[in-house]
Amino acid sequence: MKTENLINQIKQKKSFLCVGLDVDLDKIPKHLHKHEDPIFEFSKSIIDSTSPFAIAYKPNIAFFESYGIKGWNSLEKVINYINSNYPEIFTIADAKRGDIGNTSTKYAKTFFETLNFDSITVAPYMGRDSVEPFLEYENKHTILLSLTSNSGSSDFQFQSDKGLPLYLSVIKKSQNWKNNDNLMYVVGATKAKSLKEIRKIIPNSFLLVPGFGAQGGSLSDVCDFGLNENCGIIVNSSRQIIYSDNSTDFAKKSAEVSSLIQKEMSNELSKKGII
Repeated sequence: MKTENLINQIKQKKSFLCVGLDVDLDKIPKHLHKHEDPIFEFSKSIIDSTSPFAIAYKPNIAFFESYGIKGWNSLEKVINYINSNYPEIFTIADAKRGDIGNTSTKYAKTFFETLNFDSITVAPYMGRDSVEPFLEYENKHTILLSLTSNSGSSDFQFQSDKGLPLYLSVIKKSQNWKNNDNLMYVVGATKAKSLKEIRKIIPNSFLLVPGFGAQGGSLSDVCDFGLNENCGIIVNSSRQIIYSDNSTDFAKKSAEVSSLIQKEMSNELSKKGII
């Protein structure tokens, strides 16, 4: 997907909401277990109910992988369903891959060609040659882990590197990589105030912002420090939406929660003059 198409979706829906599909069979409504593929049935219902408000979907690959070949089959059905029925919606494989060049080449082929995701999250720890195979794909996006919301993020991400915290050093270094226009960056919502420094280095890049909702991130803080003239942020919410109800009306409740978030996002976009 071209970046312009993503921006158009944001402006049309007045939303920058990404719905995370962290599908856990122990948490989905019990009545879905009667289906041959409850993971797909749950995901499909969430997608259909939230699609008026979401501009992106982010399947968490580990949740699908944990069920073996059945989980992979479900993942393939989910991405094919989105691409067939909602081709305008941006898709993110939350896989956090990253390895030596020939291995990353195969990871890129898996998610960009075989499964046809628009983007993938990638860990940059092994450096340039572990990321550039993903960047070779035209109109595909590599979302680099930069500053995360988890409690252990300070173990490495705030270590000093030539006077900069490591997460800023990673972002700065990545600007020299081949095809860096295909880069986006992960910045956790609970680290919103760091966005001011990040935007000095990458004023125009899109940021994927997890940690909103159940993890306590503030949407207004993220917008104050992270929005640019084209919005430039994708805010993910998973548990707050997909597990908002455990009854037969779970999809309806997910739509209601998504609608409330969309209204808040619309207000932020209006305040900034983006819509």
